[in-house]
Amino acid sequence: MSELLRLWRLFRPYRGWMLAGYAIALVTVLANVTLMAISGWFITAMAVAGAAGVAMNYFTPAAIIRGSAIARTAGRYFERLVSHEATLRQLAGLRVWFYRHLEPLAPARLQQYHSADLLSRIRTDVDALDNFYTRVLVPVLVAVTAGVGFVLFTALFDLRIAALLLALLVLAGGLMPWLTRRLGAAAGRRLVERQATLRRLAVDGTQGLSELLVYGAADAHAARLDALTRELIADQARMSRIEGLFQAAVGLCANLALFGVLWLGVPLVADAGLPPPQLAMLALLALAAFEAVAPLPLAFQHLESTLTAARRLFAVVDTAPAVQDPPTPSPRPAGHDLRVRGLCFGYPGAARPALDGVDFDVPEGQRVAIVGATGSGKTTLFNLLLRFWPPDAGEISLGGAALADFHGEDLRERIALVSQQTHLFDTSIRENLLLAAPDASQTTLEAACRAAQIHDFIAGLPQGYDTWAGETGVRLSGGQARRIAIARALLRDAPILLLDEPTEGLDAATERALMEALQVLMAGRTVLMITHRAAALADMDRILVLDAGRIVEQGTHRELLDAACYPRLLGLDVTALTAAAG
Repeated sequence: MSELLRLWRLFRPYRGWMLAGYAIALVTVLANVTLMAISGWFITAMAVAGAAGVAMNYFTPAAIIRGSAIARTAGRYFERLVSHEATLRQLAGLRVWFYRHLEPLAPARLQQYHSADLLSRIRTDVDALDNFYTRVLVPVLVAVTAGVGFVLFTALFDLRIAALLLALLVLAGGLMPWLTRRLGAAAGRRLVERQATLRRLAVDGTQGLSELLVYGAADAHAARLDALTRELIADQARMSRIEGLFQAAVGLCANLALFGVLWLGVPLVADAGLPPPQLAMLALLALAAFEAVAPLPLAFQHLESTLTAARRLFAVVDTAPAVQDPPTPSPRPAGHDLRVRGLCFGYPGAARPALDGVDFDVPEGQRVAIVGATGSGKTTLFNLLLRFWPPDAGEISLGGAALADFHGEDLRERIALVSQQTHLFDTSIRENLLLAAPDASQTTLEAACRAAQIHDFIAGLPQGYDTWAGETGVRLSGGQARRIAIARALLRDAPILLLDEPTEGLDAATERALMEALQVLMAGRTVLMITHRAAALADMDRILVLDAGRIVEQGTHRELLDAACYPRLLGLDVTALTAAAG
């Protein structure tokens, strides 16, 4: 139950709303039971008074009945209103809390998680935690508080009736919820896990549909989805059967309480130890009292699903970041030159290091290209420059200050990245641009887009900058998405620029247009560019050739044309390289 304690601590800012929801729910239950009990007493008392021909005061009980009816109706409305407000505030706060813990883990510690699984955790698992407040915490508190009150009230009239009511309330509100949790625990855990797996498979099938069709695996993938869906439906059916069984058991306990009160109370009435109106009141009170415990079996049936969702969230949150920010403030670098000495790094479980003793300098304002075969360590070098991973050995310094002394956010404010995998969010082009500069004006946005050679295209769209980009920028071509990424980098105005294969996968005409936009972006900045494209090398001040994690050659483009390894590592022939050198 440690997960529930952690959730309770997380809900500290919303406890006022939670207590208000509990108080209103308690008033609603009390009003409903009071309405039933006083109604039984009033009707019976009126009948007895009429038969005896005596007068009685019916104004007070009539007022209590009306007040209880109004309180019950208003309580149900405001209980929904307040509990939903509390729940929505909790879920919003939990998502922000989870994201704040998730962000420092990227990308090093998140490689073990599928993107669909992370999405399932931040959406579905967080949503499942609303059960803790609405289905567990409030019902338990209301059941305990109201149940004790009902038993004490009944004890004022007869201890045996009070003992019977107590026993049946404990049976319906204690033993049965415990049994429902035991019977539904395994199915509840499987529901959460299988729903997450189903979402992951659905995302894989959607995003990888073309590959599945090419390799003839679409039918096998569909069969796996179908089998998992049937297993999920079977678990849901089991949970529904358990719910129906124990709801019927609670109803049985309520009817047993009614008949038990009558069985114990009729002799008391016959012996004049209990007036008939009070027996009617106690009988209906006992029947209505089970409204307080009726939600508990369902609450505890789904408790294991809530705990499983909480464990999945805490498993991510409790992961230590690969890179820890220093306790001291970030230094103020003297410039924006980069210096790398003895840099070594190996991924966990890898047979050989990705970088092995890398040394180089990039003076401020210089443009350096990094080339080499796939797996030579180029992208790893960028990950270390961005402090996504800590180096195993060696040091990187920026403007004379060690990179390890910078806070991650402070460092990345000085670095802009444009990669071949440009991520655009499912929102407007304007909102995607404003990620780099939230306060940028329309004039500033248009200036950046003009420099990136994308403004004319955006302006020609029916909705202009308010055009929806689509999920991952699906409504834009690859070249258009990358020019938007260039405009974002211009808006960020960082002094250091990292370009990771920015023209990869583009046709020749789009590549030339993109390179023209990149020339504007690179002006006056310290630039490191990973590329396999010969056309991008001619404008570089220096080229570093990586092979198996080591720098094997470096120099200008013309100086390296005669190096035997250069064309081979690039995967190009000498003719193409010579043409690019011009």
